[in-house]
Amino acid sequence: MYKVEKPLRRVAELEGLLQPMHPSQTHKMIDHVDAHIAAWLARTTFVSIASSDGRGNMDVSPKGDPAGFIKVLDPKTIAVPDRIGNQRMDTFRNVLAHPHVGLMCVVPKRKEVVRVNGRAEIARDNALLDLTVVNGHRPDLVLIVRVEEAFFHCGKAMIRSAMWQPDKWGAIDGLPTYAEALKDHGAMETPLEDIEARMAYNESDRLY
Repeated sequence: MYKVEKPLRRVAELEGLLQPMHPSQTHKMIDHVDAHIAAWLARTTFVSIASSDGRGNMDVSPKGDPAGFIKVLDPKTIAVPDRIGNQRMDTFRNVLAHPHVGLMCVVPKRKEVVRVNGRAEIARDNALLDLTVVNGHRPDLVLIVRVEEAFFHCGKAMIRSAMWQPDKWGAIDGLPTYAEALKDHGAMETPLEDIEARMAYNESDRLY
């Protein structure tokens, strides 16, 4: 295992390396959904949700849907529907043990992201489930987030990654397929072709 030679141990050490923050960064956090945040959430098509269990073990789960899938219920509350997936329920299990979550909301073609932090709970209210129907499919559960912090994060990461610049994307030749990774990591005896067929079915007929 790699051993770090000079790990930072104290906040003071970290702060000694930082440059003074611009006032725009020290004052940008708000504790609710205002018109700017609401407009962004209405265009969001992809969100990563970070959560942790009672022992501090972390998880980050991706969620994606057509724009508008994140619902603003009031200035302190947003709702994120759950879609059919791997049935692991990692985020929900974590929320039941430790309700704090962090969201990173992405709008295609925009460099910036919006981050939302707060306390979550799991809902199955009929009115909420009806509100989050897509393609005639109604979710079984909705993640409710009580907003404690909401703010815009600058676009430097997206710029450096060339996320929205196809001409700068690297080649993907040689990357393992999802099916190959599942077979090897799970030491599965199932033929690779069968796993690949299952993955293709999931992506074509099991999105909702």
